[in-house]
Amino acid sequence: MLDIRNIDVYRSETQVLWDVSMAVATGERVAILGSNGAGKSTLLDAITGVLVPRNGDIRFNDRSLLGKKPYEIIQLGISVVPEGRRVYPDMTVFENLEVGAYCKRGRSELAQTMKRVFNLFPVLQKRKGQRAVTLSGGEQQMLSIGRALMSRPELLIIDELSLGLAPLLTTQIYQALSGLGEEFTVVLVEQNVEKALQHSERAYVLESGRIASHGLSCELIRNSDIRRAYLGL
Repeated sequence: MLDIRNIDVYRSETQVLWDVSMAVATGERVAILGSNGAGKSTLLDAITGVLVPRNGDIRFNDRSLLGKKPYEIIQLGISVVPEGRRVYPDMTVFENLEVGAYCKRGRSELAQTMKRVFNLFPVLQKRKGQRAVTLSGGEQQMLSIGRALMSRPELLIIDELSLGLAPLLTTQIYQALSGLGEEFTVVLVEQNVEKALQHSERAYVLESGRIASHGLSCELIRNSDIRRAYLGL
């Protein structure tokens, strides 16, 4: 589904990613791990059309994404839950979800997708008339995920799901996402390495803009270097 081939990515004149390659198959859950400054945000910006790689290619369902605008990439079936949630604070929960369905692929089945989101996160249905600013941090994260699902993506990318959330809330949201099954392909971009590895099948580790390691999540979580560097064990 997603095929990233040997990309070099710059911010202004500073190179951030070197020769990065990775692949995500339909129905997979793949984690992208790395500390602050490893290049995770730059990689997401390249996938979503904010930055254009100087070398290499990014293909989605065998179509190159190079040169496409972010809104065109969303229409192709990629949706991102941004770091920090970024809900529209003065709009209601319902209105935030409606905005997520603005693209053609989302508008056609708005009511059905809204029902699916409310089943996934029942608290959003209870709060649908409230302004987003009145929600707790965990509820805002649920809303951000729900808004991304409203475009009916094939590939859902979640950036730093656990950031700023209590461990119990993080666990609850991950458990809810497990209910998506294989209907959505999911990429988790996380600093919370333990959670990401527990809820993915494969993972890539970014260090200083390069792929330092990759493999099955169940094997990486037992890797002594990963455990020392990221889990403090």
